[in-house]
Amino acid sequence: MSRPAADELGEELRRASRIVVFTGAGVSTESGIPDFRSPGGVWSRMKPIYFQEFVGSEAKRREAWTRVFSGAAGWVGKEPNAGHHAIARLVASGKASAVITQNVDNLHQASGVPEGQVIELHGNASYATCLSCGLRHELEQLRPVFIDCGEIPVCVACGELVKTATISFGQQMPEGPMVRAEEETRRCDLFLVLGSSLVVTPAAHFPAKAKQNGARLVILNRDETPLDDVANLVLNAEIGVTLSAAMRAVN
Repeated sequence: MSRPAADELGEELRRASRIVVFTGAGVSTESGIPDFRSPGGVWSRMKPIYFQEFVGSEAKRREAWTRVFSGAAGWVGKEPNAGHHAIARLVASGKASAVITQNVDNLHQASGVPEGQVIELHGNASYATCLSCGLRHELEQLRPVFIDCGEIPVCVACGELVKTATISFGQQMPEGPMVRAEEETRRCDLFLVLGSSLVVTPAAHFPAKAKQNGARLVILNRDETPLDDVANLVLNAEIGVTLSAAMRAVN
């Protein structure tokens, strides 16, 4: 990490009054959670199970729950890293109004960001919900049902299908989080992208909208993104170290 990179980012953070943090897989890879699309990523090791496959096939549901309880995807069970903690400090400082995330690992909440300030566009892999009534089910309560009894979990309230609270391929994006993300994007004066390739839509539309609305756009990511040409600042550096150093300008 170059010192000027952290200084430049710190100056952007210091000048802003309402920051939206937008995070992708690159934030969590530093915790040992694999990303989705790169070589060695989740989808290079296993084929995604589409939503309609899960709903329509008992075999696919069994395969999906096997992945959950074997930890095959590696999305849960890790600890927040320096990047997560720096984001939490940014939120606690009052500078950042929300964290919009493409991640499903619950690490923003685990690092101390209040639940109400985390907007999860792709859901959460740390618990399950009923596809009919929406009741939340904790995975540890479902584990003995599947592992010990060999039964595919169903809702304890209505008996309908239960699925991890992630948004699968082919599943409708969650309306509430999308509306909240739109509102936060419209109101911010700095949109900070951390660890996202900005190629997955509709999530990738938010930074472009922020820029169009007059916010400054800052991208901190390992690789190039499609929005680098319009961003006010682009840094290709490690997220945890760089953001932690930049926070000195805020604290």
